[in-house]
Amino acid sequence: SLSALSPDSLFNVLFAALSSLCALVVLAGFDRSGRDAVATGEERKGVRALQCRFLAVFWLYKMADWLQGPYFVEVYSSKVLNGMQVSGSLVARLFLTGFGATALFSAVVGGLVDSVGRKRSSLTFAFMYTLSALSTRCATLPLLFAGRVAGGLGTSLLFSAPEAWLVSEHVRSGFAPRTLSQTFGIAYFVDALVAICAGQLAGAAATRGGPTAPFELSVGFLALGACIILATWTENVGGKAKQGAEGEVQKGDGDGEGSGGESGGTIVRAAVGEMAKDSRILLVGAVQAFFEGAMYIFVLQWPPAFKAALSGAVPFGKVFSCFMVCCMIGSSLFSALAKRDVQPEKSLSAMLVVATASMACATRACAGNLVALVASFFAFEGCVGMYFPLIGSLRSKYLPDAYRGVIMNLFGIPLNLIVVGVFLSIGKLGLSGALTCSTVALALALAAGLGLRASAATESAV
Repeated sequence: SLSALSPDSLFNVLFAALSSLCALVVLAGFDRSGRDAVATGEERKGVRALQCRFLAVFWLYKMADWLQGPYFVEVYSSKVLNGMQVSGSLVARLFLTGFGATALFSAVVGGLVDSVGRKRSSLTFAFMYTLSALSTRCATLPLLFAGRVAGGLGTSLLFSAPEAWLVSEHVRSGFAPRTLSQTFGIAYFVDALVAICAGQLAGAAATRGGPTAPFELSVGFLALGACIILATWTENVGGKAKQGAEGEVQKGDGDGEGSGGESGGTIVRAAVGEMAKDSRILLVGAVQAFFEGAMYIFVLQWPPAFKAALSGAVPFGKVFSCFMVCCMIGSSLFSALAKRDVQPEKSLSAMLVVATASMACATRACAGNLVALVASFFAFEGCVGMYFPLIGSLRSKYLPDAYRGVIMNLFGIPLNLIVVGVFLSIGKLGLSGALTCSTVALALALAAGLGLRASAATESAV
């Protein structure tokens, strides 16, 4: 049985089995009918060109992000400040500073994404993340906290500006909506591979240069992504800005050149008004906040859960690789469903049912049922792989392009508050309590997802 294997052998076997399943899902998802999401050769060429420009930057930026994750705790806990080793509580405060900055400045950052431009904002991400990475070399507490604030601001930009740029360019070019879902599916399938590679690179870099080395290495990927943006992306902005044939912002209707003519504050107020008028935007936001809140709680709790269930040392790297293959399976399922024109609202509600049930099972199994725990966590990671391209497709469908960046960032405020709240209460909640919070959050996401599905069904019936 699985429980009789050593932890290393167990996850080697599981990785091989999951990889085989992933290959089968990918093969089964191929569209052999000859039907293509793109109607003409000219449009196909345009879609491929847009995909190449976006995906190259997306994967380089995500590589930089993934590189920093494995050594976050070690890079700070290895510091000596004023002759004293950094404590675990200080590392926790540094961790929370990033989430707090994301929550606190989300509206401001979102307003700038739409008013200043998505290209400039994507470049600003590289700058902010570079500052954050280089701050890990400092041995001064204010600079370490400043670095975490920069990292939090960068995170807001990473998860809004590039996607807002892609969707706006896609809409402006008049490409079929199916091709956008296809792009999201490819992006997140390969993102899981990028994460596995980043883990190996980070380990090798840390072995040679210490815990700051992965952060320093990430700067190279950030610089390369920024160079591709400078060379291949045209600017697009939100608000009332107009775009010329060359993609440059034009003046008109009182718009200021290069800024969309609207201040960040004006755009934020207008975005809130749009959200108030359309309940579907609020439902998408609720799904995002609750699902990603549950996901971040899971990220904090799966290591202690496996420690409690396994008798030997937990091979965290191999567990993480298994998780990433599960994500690839999930994103492959999304792509297969999208090719068959299954409504994203239907896929979302089905995925959320599985995610909620999986986390509920994991909550019961965390007392020591290894097989149930592994199956539940793997199923949830498959849902995570399906979630990201799904939510990207839904945001592209329901969020108005003029306020896309700010609305995406406003969604991040409740998400980050959930994470900070649970993190601060983790000592009282314990493992089972934290996973219960995750299950409740997923149930709330499911309720919002069902509301979105009902709205889509009503709309299609009219």
